[in-house]
Amino acid sequence: MPQTIQPHRLAQALDGHRGIKMLSLDCFDTLLWRDVHASHDIFELLDGVTPRQRRWADQAARKDRKLAYGASNEVTLREIYAKLLPNLDAAAREAYVEREIAAEARHCYAFAPTVELMREAKRRGLPVIIVSDSYLERDQLEGLIRAAAGDEVADMIDTIFCSCEYRSSKSERLFDTVLKHTAMRPDGILHIGDNKHADAISGMRHGLQALHLVQFADATVQRLRQERTAGALMMGGGTAFQPHRATLSLNEGAITGPAEAMGFAAVGPIMTNFAHWIAAEAAELNQAHGGKVHLMFLMRDGYLPQEVFAAIHPTIDTHAIEISRFAATSASLTDAAAIRKFIIEEIGHGAGIDFLRQLHVVGDEAHELLDGLPEDDPHALADALQTDEWVEKISARGEAYADRLADYIRVKIDPARGDTLMLVDVGYKGTVQGKIAAQIADTFGVKVAGRYLLLLEDEISGLDKRGMLALRNHDVATLETLMSAFIVLEQFCTLPQGSVVDYREGGQTVRAAVQIRREQNSIREAVQAGCLSFARTDGTAMIRRTAVSPDAAHRGAVSALARLLYLPLADEIKVMTRFEHDWNLGGDFVALLFDPDAAERGLRERGLFYLKNSRRLFLPAELRGQGLPTSLTLLTQRRFGLDLRFPDFADHTLPVTVLMTDGNKAFTDVVQAHPTHQGYYVAAVPIGAGRYTVGVQFGRDFELVQIESACFLPVSSFLDGEAATRLTTNATPYFEDMEQIAPDIFRCGNAESFLMVAPPPVQDRVSMMLAITFRPLVKRCAAPSSTPTTMSVLTGATA
Repeated sequence: MPQTIQPHRLAQALDGHRGIKMLSLDCFDTLLWRDVHASHDIFELLDGVTPRQRRWADQAARKDRKLAYGASNEVTLREIYAKLLPNLDAAAREAYVEREIAAEARHCYAFAPTVELMREAKRRGLPVIIVSDSYLERDQLEGLIRAAAGDEVADMIDTIFCSCEYRSSKSERLFDTVLKHTAMRPDGILHIGDNKHADAISGMRHGLQALHLVQFADATVQRLRQERTAGALMMGGGTAFQPHRATLSLNEGAITGPAEAMGFAAVGPIMTNFAHWIAAEAAELNQAHGGKVHLMFLMRDGYLPQEVFAAIHPTIDTHAIEISRFAATSASLTDAAAIRKFIIEEIGHGAGIDFLRQLHVVGDEAHELLDGLPEDDPHALADALQTDEWVEKISARGEAYADRLADYIRVKIDPARGDTLMLVDVGYKGTVQGKIAAQIADTFGVKVAGRYLLLLEDEISGLDKRGMLALRNHDVATLETLMSAFIVLEQFCTLPQGSVVDYREGGQTVRAAVQIRREQNSIREAVQAGCLSFARTDGTAMIRRTAVSPDAAHRGAVSALARLLYLPLADEIKVMTRFEHDWNLGGDFVALLFDPDAAERGLRERGLFYLKNSRRLFLPAELRGQGLPTSLTLLTQRRFGLDLRFPDFADHTLPVTVLMTDGNKAFTDVVQAHPTHQGYYVAAVPIGAGRYTVGVQFGRDFELVQIESACFLPVSSFLDGEAATRLTTNATPYFEDMEQIAPDIFRCGNAESFLMVAPPPVQDRVSMMLAITFRPLVKRCAAPSSTPTTMSVLTGATA
């Protein structure tokens, strides 16, 4: 096996190798790296040529070369374009060649550790050569290195050997050519490259001292590959940019622990790109309006964005500002119109103590108000709160609260007239800005702008709001897909303190109690530390003449975000296990982020449709471990709004014989069981209004069967997903000639073996069903030939 070397050890690669007289390097992914996931992704950037055409031309030219000469299929870029454009003259084809090389140059850079190794070789007086399997000729490759990495890097190279010019690859005879032209002893050359076979094994076979450059850990390879997949789905294809590859490669070895690794590799690229975007937006606001732009990062979720911004832009002042949704709403309730709007929008979400607290009605006053309402009038509370008496009280308290908030801003920032207050948050709708922007602008004589990582407003507010991800650069479906799981990123952006609920004199904040467990806070801090490590090291692995394009950076961030939200790795899910989310509404309500056990039960009992009406927050995490197709189905369905329903996933059914009896008569039918997940089926047997006892004759078809669950529920709620569990009652089955041989696994003694379930209490005019989830394990060799009448429950038929 060849020796390997990690990227962070490249600069010291000459140490420990005796007798080295020359340094030999592979070019692509060793010296020159690209901003894209794979080399062929550059083909997306070619004008007038599709990626498919470009790949076809490459294959066709190589096939022609092999058939004509037999020895090798190495070809030049000019020969590839001659195959692709046979009817153009040489000058016209050369323009296409130059455009492809220019596209490469815009998105290539030198890997800094490799350049440091070249400098060390020169310091020791060693020549440096490039040995590359490439369709670029020597002058073209040198020109590309010079254009992408600069003259200093190109000038350190003494000779370039390209496979297309010598018509032989490194795995064939190219190293023989190198030895002949350099007149070097093989063991006097140290060759390093990222291809295990072409660089390391072939180099060793030719007698060179060779090292295999391992760019990434296995988990990073998987993460980057799945980023490409998620990004393609979110953005409808296009170039798979990943400008963070070099930073991950160089620095991931210094990261310890899965939480820090998650912050570094998954959260870091997202938040770093957000910080760069915020800096550009602030500069644009300053140019447009003059005055000073005050960057106000809204706590709590603004904590990590501020920390990352400060790490990248340490000379730009920022402010940590505590204005929660609760606080902004409290300050906005200063007149009857605002009060009425709030009541209409929020009263349906629960009209209790928390609802009244937001309206400045607390303590005994709140209890007396609720106790005095008639129980049979659902509109009584809304009507009472809009009486003149209550509107006057709430308005006065809202104005006093708004004054306290203004004093807080004055103490924290003290903006001058004409300045711009730039509210920074991760998103979604810019609620805080919508509530208080007008008040702040009038009070201080300033402009108020909001800048968000993700922005999707319900109303067209007309306020100065912009999102890094917004309708200006993505469609609604993309934003809604990200928004549905965005709470995961929020978990790692916040800090362990309660949400602000009020302000005291002197700019002091009053916070709610912290509801999140200490263990979760420590995990979050480790993730944030990893994210900050990425921010501090981002770009240090690159030596380039052309900066990363905004489009490349944006696409890289979107791909990283979509992958984190919908295709989290196993180690990332472990980091978030038992995470809770506390809602920033002034109350003490917390919700579990995800529940893998509930997912497995739901998938077995309903298939993917258990997700419908789920109350948990991070459903994609529940699907990981259930197979990649399941996760991709969820992502695809959400991204494209596919109208997929329960029967669409049931491409086959399994007939199950049932015996129905109500004490007076009995009859036999067949229910078609539908597949759910992992080989399980659900048989839904209609029983009327609790009328029938059901016997399921498993022994007729199976020798071994696994019974997952048996429960009663209304027929009308069967396809309501997780919401149906609130109407579900567990059944108690009785087993006849079915021997339990392991947990949930039964041996059917004969063809007459059955499971019987007595009906639940009679439900007045409610059609009920018995849902039995089972998995066939061993079929019975010979089943009876008679076939009872089929009964379909999913079309609405009932007994």
